[in-house]
This record gives sequence, structure tokens and C-alpha cells, in this order.
Amino acid sequence: MSIGNLKIVGTPIGNLGDISLRALESLKEADYILCEDTRVTKKLLDHYQIDTNTLSYHQHSGRLKVDKIISLLKEGKNLALVSDAGTPGVSDPGGKLIEEVKKEFEDSIKIESVPGPSALTTAISISGLKMDRFIFLGFLPHKKGRQTMIKEIIGNKYPTALYESKHRIVKLMNELIDTGEELDIFIARELTKLHESVYQGSPRDVLSKLEEKESNLKGEFVVLINKKGA
Repeated sequence: MSIGNLKIVGTPIGNLGDISLRALESLKEADYILCEDTRVTKKLLDHYQIDTNTLSYHQHSGRLKVDKIISLLKEGKNLALVSDAGTPGVSDPGGKLIEEVKKEFEDSIKIESVPGPSALTTAISISGLKMDRFIFLGFLPHKKGRQTMIKEIIGNKYPTALYESKHRIVKLMNELIDTGEELDIFIARELTKLHESVYQGSPRDVLSKLEEKESNLKGEFVVLINKKGA
């Protein structure tokens, strides 16, 4: 039996309407959908009446789960990999699985991208910042190495894009304030969702806006950082 294929399928980052026809077809045709969280993916599948079997694959999945997925591919099963939101392989565990699959099969397997939404590009598209060249850092370290990364951001020739959680967004703004640099910050929160909001200005201005309401500190954030005059 021939080896199955693996499709990397982009799914909505919030609004369930933001999914392509090709993505829906890929999810329907797959033998299994590999999900970061099966409960999250089930909401999308139920919305579009898709009954494909799901299998969890997340950051805590060990070697046994990887071996299971490789075995399915060897059996000729066609798999679709999705993350909770957006395009897999960008700051999520999907990248590691793709690496393992490539290592196992090399050029004998077809890994196909079914592109879709990305919080990163969505934020850039509405920022008004000059982002034709930028550096993407994903999520900053929680502790070890964090200050080194902050220094790297300030030293960057180009604007920096990163993701931050509700637990550390205030900390990040204070860290940027402490650098003393004149920065233009753009933050997008809950993109494409009901309570989508954006904040722009200096780190101090943005921090003040975020702290106006407790609800402003909920969700996940895309942060764009540009040195004034750069």
C-alpha cells in the first residue's frame, strides 16, 4: 500500500466563516484530523457538519503519539493537521510533527499546505506600520532568556512581531517602557472575534489603554514593535 499524505490545513483564528472551500474539502476527505485540542476542532467540524475522525496531537504528545501518526501514514491513511487557530507550524507543536514525518519518510511522502488565516499577517495588514521586512519571534520566553530577547528587539534593524499571552502582556509593556527607547507599538487582541480590539502608540500609551478595562487583558495578543524613525 502506498504512503498516505499529510495536509497542513489553516483554520479560522476566530470567525468560523474565515475558512476556505479547499480547507473544508481537505477536512472532509481526510481519514483522520490531527488536532491540537479535539474539543476546539469539534466546534469547527460540527459547524460545517464534518464527521471525520479526530486524533489529538499537542505540545505534550510524546514519541508514542508520533509513532502512531507515522504508522497511520504507512497504512496509507490521509491525515489533515490543524491547530486550535490559524495555520499549523507557526508557534505551535505542528512544526515538530512535520519535522518528524519528514525525517521518517524523506521525499517519499507528500506534505501539502492548505493555507489559511494567520494572526500574524492579519495584524500586520491593519497596523499601518511599514512591515515589508520584519523579524518574527513567536512567544517570548517566560523567564530564562527573556531579557536577552528584549535587548534583541531593541537592537533589531527591522520591526519585530511576536505573540504574547494575557498573563504577560502588561509585563511586556513595562519591559519595553524600561528600555527608554521611543517605540511605536501596535497590539491586536482577539482578531476576527466579537471583541476584536487594537491599541497603538508608545508602550506607556498602550499600557494605559490596556489597563482601562479588565476585559482588555483577556485573550491572546499579536504585538508589533517599531522604533520611531526607523
